[in-house]
Amino acid sequence: MAWVPIPEGSDFPIHNLPYGVFSREGELPRVGVAIGDQVLDLHQLTATGVMPEAYWFAAGKLNTFMGAGPRAWFHVRERLTELLTDVSYMDRVLPCLLPQSKVRMHLPFNVADLVLFQTSIENATNLGRMFHPPGRDPLPPTWRMMPVGQYGRASAVAVSGSRVVRPSGQRRDGFLKPAERLDLSAELGYVVGVPSAPPYPLGTKDFPHHVFGMVLMNVWRAYDLISMESRALGPFLGQSFAVSVSPWVVPLAALNAARVEQPETGPEPAEYLRAYEPAGLRITLGVNVNDQLLSEPDYARQYWTGPQLLAHSTIAGAPLRTGDLLASGPVGGNGTLLELTGNGPFLADGDSVLLTARTFDGVGFGEVRGTVSPAV
Repeated sequence: MAWVPIPEGSDFPIHNLPYGVFSREGELPRVGVAIGDQVLDLHQLTATGVMPEAYWFAAGKLNTFMGAGPRAWFHVRERLTELLTDVSYMDRVLPCLLPQSKVRMHLPFNVADLVLFQTSIENATNLGRMFHPPGRDPLPPTWRMMPVGQYGRASAVAVSGSRVVRPSGQRRDGFLKPAERLDLSAELGYVVGVPSAPPYPLGTKDFPHHVFGMVLMNVWRAYDLISMESRALGPFLGQSFAVSVSPWVVPLAALNAARVEQPETGPEPAEYLRAYEPAGLRITLGVNVNDQLLSEPDYARQYWTGPQLLAHSTIAGAPLRTGDLLASGPVGGNGTLLELTGNGPFLADGDSVLLTARTFDGVGFGEVRGTVSPAV
């Protein structure tokens, strides 16, 4: 039990302890941990000697700490749990606690590469049925053989609450017009901490040694632009203009209790993609538009898991880098308006989107918010 008061229903109980980057007015950003409705200033804890001396927490991003590896992650988490549950530390820790309402949250890490996967067989099937001729298998022949993905734009990733401007793109008549089929996409992302060495690929067993944690994501998409681009090579501008992420990175250790077996798959995947322990996650997402709950996708139903995304990303020899973000793609078969409405209506200017995510045992990801601004 934590001695810090934790409001009922909080996303941030003592068994969560997600990391983020915050600042107060007139101060530089630094690393903190969410507990209840407060943020614990890790830089101040270190400066006062309560935490072991480390240079990680004075930085304006989490990358240095993420790259320190599992041993450092474990020891810091153990120490934080001790400080927040042992009342003998109360007097020393209290000055380092700040109300979350009084601080500004920043993008928690510098994104190296952004990979947009499609891990939901429901989502892939729904899209195939919408856009492929009747009678044709909605899934591509290789979809069940390996995770499919595309590279995104790391520069498009911004923290929750950042401005989302309706993109414009070229149409078949050659004119540049604002996107009309603007959509949300409820997703989760895996954040890489420890890089890998080229050209050596990683296996699914390497997942906990390289992945630091997870974030909640909204990968905004403009399907009219994607439709135009897909007649040539594939989506580009239609999904590279805005990606909103939660300000908190939930460590893998906080998700251990949520682990479940992944859904039954077939055919048997290649050896490098085989899982040797439960890698699915019981996480329920919430999709809200203009304060109306539209759906609650279930992440436990995703066909491909985090360890498989990690292994597939490196099988050809490309290395991982600290800050790589591997996105799941839309969760379930109801994580987009495209699926929920049957291809429209989509988001209008002024519409506000709120995404949430929470495990069965109360570990939350915070909120991802965004309001659509008119095209420039």
